[in-house]
Amino acid sequence: MGKAAALRALLAGPGAAVAAGAHDGLGARLAEEAGFDAVWASGFELSASRGVPDANVLTMTESLEAARAMDGATRLPIIADCDNGFGNAINVLRTVADYERSGIAAICIEDNAFPKRCSFYSGVRRELVPVEEHVGKIRAAREARRDPDTVLIARTEALIAGLGQAEALGRARAYADAGADAVLVHSRARDFRELAGFLAAWDRPCPVVAVPTTYAATPVAEMARAGVRLVIYANQGLRASVRAVGEAFRALRRGGRADAADDRICTLEEVYRLIGVADLKAHEGRYLPPGQPPTRAVILAAGFDRGLMPLVADRPKALLEVRGRSILERQLEALRACGVTEVAVVRGWRKEAVEPPGVRCFDNDAYAETGEAVSLFAAEAWLEGRVLVLYGDLLFDRSILERLLRSPGDLCLVVDRSWLEHRGAGPRGEGPPDLVRTGRRPPVGPRFVPAEEGDRVVAIGRAIPPAVADGEFAGMALFSARGTARLRALWASLRAAGDEAPVHEAPSLRLAALTDLVQALMAEGLEARCVETWKGWTEVDSFEDYRRAWAEAR
Repeated sequence: MGKAAALRALLAGPGAAVAAGAHDGLGARLAEEAGFDAVWASGFELSASRGVPDANVLTMTESLEAARAMDGATRLPIIADCDNGFGNAINVLRTVADYERSGIAAICIEDNAFPKRCSFYSGVRRELVPVEEHVGKIRAAREARRDPDTVLIARTEALIAGLGQAEALGRARAYADAGADAVLVHSRARDFRELAGFLAAWDRPCPVVAVPTTYAATPVAEMARAGVRLVIYANQGLRASVRAVGEAFRALRRGGRADAADDRICTLEEVYRLIGVADLKAHEGRYLPPGQPPTRAVILAAGFDRGLMPLVADRPKALLEVRGRSILERQLEALRACGVTEVAVVRGWRKEAVEPPGVRCFDNDAYAETGEAVSLFAAEAWLEGRVLVLYGDLLFDRSILERLLRSPGDLCLVVDRSWLEHRGAGPRGEGPPDLVRTGRRPPVGPRFVPAEEGDRVVAIGRAIPPAVADGEFAGMALFSARGTARLRALWASLRAAGDEAPVHEAPSLRLAALTDLVQALMAEGLEARCVETWKGWTEVDSFEDYRRAWAEAR
């Protein structure tokens, strides 16, 4: 059954159907979720949403576009408020044809003169067209209609204009006799008695529609008993949003922070659900050619390095400037250039200084007593799907990141093979480096080309003897969706064993590093691949590192 036929069945059924007013697709979808039978594409709401009075200021094209958007967003039939048909009977011919072609189930045309005035504006000029003129519009609408199920509603403003019951009855009878499928009798009385009197005298089989804006305390059941077949709550949605948005904006302005309105607003995830983001993802998977899957990034920037004092007295080292831009700014620029736009930063030391725009922030307030693993899982809510993890003190050539993001494995680590050149130079920074053993050693000689598929990582950690290490971990790890799920499962099992239980080289889970988690995953059978580089990166662990970064950064 089409939408127009469904609306006809509602009008013919027992009781009264109920419609909610809306002015856009989201409002229509909310009406459907709330359980309404139909959606009223409200001229009042549409005009107000554009910041103009309801007085034929908007064109037919603007109104139609809004109704079409609502129809596309819901399975409910749309009843279009077409004011006075946007002109005379000749205009009505086009109005009906265009609305019907757009899938609109019902078209409501009122007998206000052009330009109309909203029924509830007081002190404005109010004129109705002659009965014969509106009858002509109804006849034109019937002739323009191609689908016999399309519902034509004739609306009379006789009671609004103060012309009395006799005039309202005479007009409604003439419109019904001209072929209207329903009549909307508008009233701004404070109770239902005026419309009840009309219904008691109504002597046509044509259904009656009511809009209880002013007699708002009247229950639907009472109106249905009196003979109403469709009740329209025409503008409550817009009025609710005006109050809610105003309160949220005032809270934001007073609070001076984005979370000052959190108790007044829904989550972004709720909006995503309403607008069908899940369907978007499913459709991308079904219809688009395979490409690089979307990636989230987590930057671990909670720690404090005493060796960098006094440079980090008032900021974390991620905010140290290198030739005019902070390390964090450089990282974000590289990530976004590679298509990674969903980024989270885990803060700790001087966290109040870290508020990068467009970035989700998580906090590890126990940064002084915990390791990288605790910082990573401070952002546990972010660990979904494909996730890139990188250290917050890392400067790197963008090409390294590009190659890492192209890697297809469940766990991929950037490994610097130049360690083989400088392994005798001693540790950099505050402790030994994170070393890596791989499945095969690079060829000895002045040149070699890394394998396209990447080598297998056998072991990782600071306790690997330099003489047997094949490279150094460069502070970037990429987990596939499956790899991220394994990482979360590992964390849950480690937490169940207790925060003081050792993990790989760490004496306790509280002090575990990212490399400890990686080694534990490999011990469980998850294969780790390496993305090989030859220099092209540096960590800022000491003043000497910072001086070198200044000298070498572009």
